[in-house]
Amino acid sequence: MTSMTGFAGVEKAGKKFSVTVEIKGYNNRFLDVQVNAPPWFSRFEPAIREIIGGVCGRGKVEVWIRIKEFNAPVNVSVNTNAARAYMKAILELAAGVGIDEKPDLLTLIGMEGVLEVEKIRDEEKYWEITEPALREAAGVFQAERTREGKHTEEDILNSVNSIESSLQTVTAHAAGMENSIKENIRRRFKELTENSIDENRILAETAVLLMKYTISEEISRLSSHIGEFRLETARNKRPGRKLDFLSQEINREINTIGSKSTIIEVSRVVVEMKEALENIREQLRNVE
Repeated sequence: MTSMTGFAGVEKAGKKFSVTVEIKGYNNRFLDVQVNAPPWFSRFEPAIREIIGGVCGRGKVEVWIRIKEFNAPVNVSVNTNAARAYMKAILELAAGVGIDEKPDLLTLIGMEGVLEVEKIRDEEKYWEITEPALREAAGVFQAERTREGKHTEEDILNSVNSIESSLQTVTAHAAGMENSIKENIRRRFKELTENSIDENRILAETAVLLMKYTISEEISRLSSHIGEFRLETARNKRPGRKLDFLSQEINREINTIGSKSTIIEVSRVVVEMKEALENIREQLRNVE
């Protein structure tokens, strides 16, 4: 069992630049990978998503890649058309307000778009350092999620044990519920008929009420769901969706037992089962 939350950070340094990779995970129904990297690094985004997809099945995953360059060579080009346009506009403005002044070179250079600066980058060299850093961070991220998932699994299975223990109490009282129904019918008949009891009528009424109030089927189905829950936890590396479905089925059977219960002890353990199930469902929100 793996948690959807986690964090990992790795930094690698080359001669001309350093790379920092951070990965953060949050709860989400589906896998949603968000890559935050320099715009010129976008060509590697599919490879980044593939690496993350190799370790994550569900969850919102934010990947931050920060690249710090050391004295990177640059190309500087001059946009003379932009400079002329600025010059013309400034001269027209000066003439319009009656100022006899021309802009100097420093003023023109400071105008946006006059000097165009482009850093010279060998993107493959950047990727050669970034990829192993990303894979290392992904490994740390997965280990963190696995560690947290193990604790979550232990907590969930403890709650499953609690439900199973309560179910044993319910099972032990199931026969008593049927006897209670039969005795209640016998007492009412006795009160209404002044000690004249029609056993066949009692059996018929008991059969009708047992069909309505018996919980043997719910006990059987609940026991089956619990067994399937344990099996899915053991055999599936990413059981979150299936366990969520089984939790809904378990909840249905517990509610039905509670609505049919005529014994205080059964009603009490039904409340305990609901509390344990609520803990399970809360924990499953964080499981792949």
